[in-house]
Amino acid sequence: MMWSKKGDWLECVIPSFWEGRTIESLLKEVWCASKKLAHQLRMEKGIKLNGKEVSWQTPLKEKDRLQLYLYKPEPSIIIPEYRELSVLWEDEHLLIINKGAGIDIHPSEPSQIGTLANAVAFYLQSQGILTKVRHIHRLDRDTSGTILFAKHTLAGATLDRMLEGRLIKRTYVALVHGILKNKSGTISAPIGRDRHHPTRRRVSKTGAKAVTHYRVLHTFPDEQTSLVELSLDTGRTHQIRVHMSYIGHPLVGDVLYGGKDTFHRQALHAVKLSFLHPFTNEMISCIAHVDDFPVDIARFYMDPP
Repeated sequence: MMWSKKGDWLECVIPSFWEGRTIESLLKEVWCASKKLAHQLRMEKGIKLNGKEVSWQTPLKEKDRLQLYLYKPEPSIIIPEYRELSVLWEDEHLLIINKGAGIDIHPSEPSQIGTLANAVAFYLQSQGILTKVRHIHRLDRDTSGTILFAKHTLAGATLDRMLEGRLIKRTYVALVHGILKNKSGTISAPIGRDRHHPTRRRVSKTGAKAVTHYRVLHTFPDEQTSLVELSLDTGRTHQIRVHMSYIGHPLVGDVLYGGKDTFHRQALHAVKLSFLHPFTNEMISCIAHVDDFPVDIARFYMDPP
């Protein structure tokens, strides 16, 4: 499918599988645009077909050119700052970064710099994109790996709904203490705040539903540790860290949840991100190498025995 950025507009050449759909159907049913965004596009006359304003009920034909005003400059508190980024994949709609450990996703106050959002703002501005920085999900400061950003407001709205619908699959790898009895399993335990600690979470009957699936990739009997692959059905704060600690296997380096400080951070890496691209129908699957893990451990994920 052909998408191209033309100034503040994004143009799509309609493929055969969208022929017969209306503009409104694409917006609401395929891309899940919010009422607010649809209203904004209508008020700004932000959608054209073959260069002309048309009714949103107009049926689309293959090879029609649909133009959307999606790169409108937006005010932002994020200060652009150059930082080298490890870009795994990108197109006109989205950007997937391999985040290093020890960096926050987003500033906690307007004047803060040094976060991933500051670097992404600079990166987008270098492409002439002055939209807000939109991260679709979060990673803890000391968790490394794949993180997804939207380049425009429609992509942000669509990807947010895909995340809510569990259509974006995130896979993690962690080094944990102990040798797990079962090679795979599911941890279903609600997570809430720990009233005795400002940032810690805990398993709590009154907490929010949380489900984590795990699979043991390799064990290291001499060190009494295991390399585990994890995937989430929910996205609670510190979910993997809380759940692995709850079953008696805290992450190596995660002193907040009972791990020993034998690694310089919690040994958790968001290794893979996969989903069906909402604007191109491609299957996107990005793997981020575990550069920050010891070489022997990283090897067992990339090429398990």
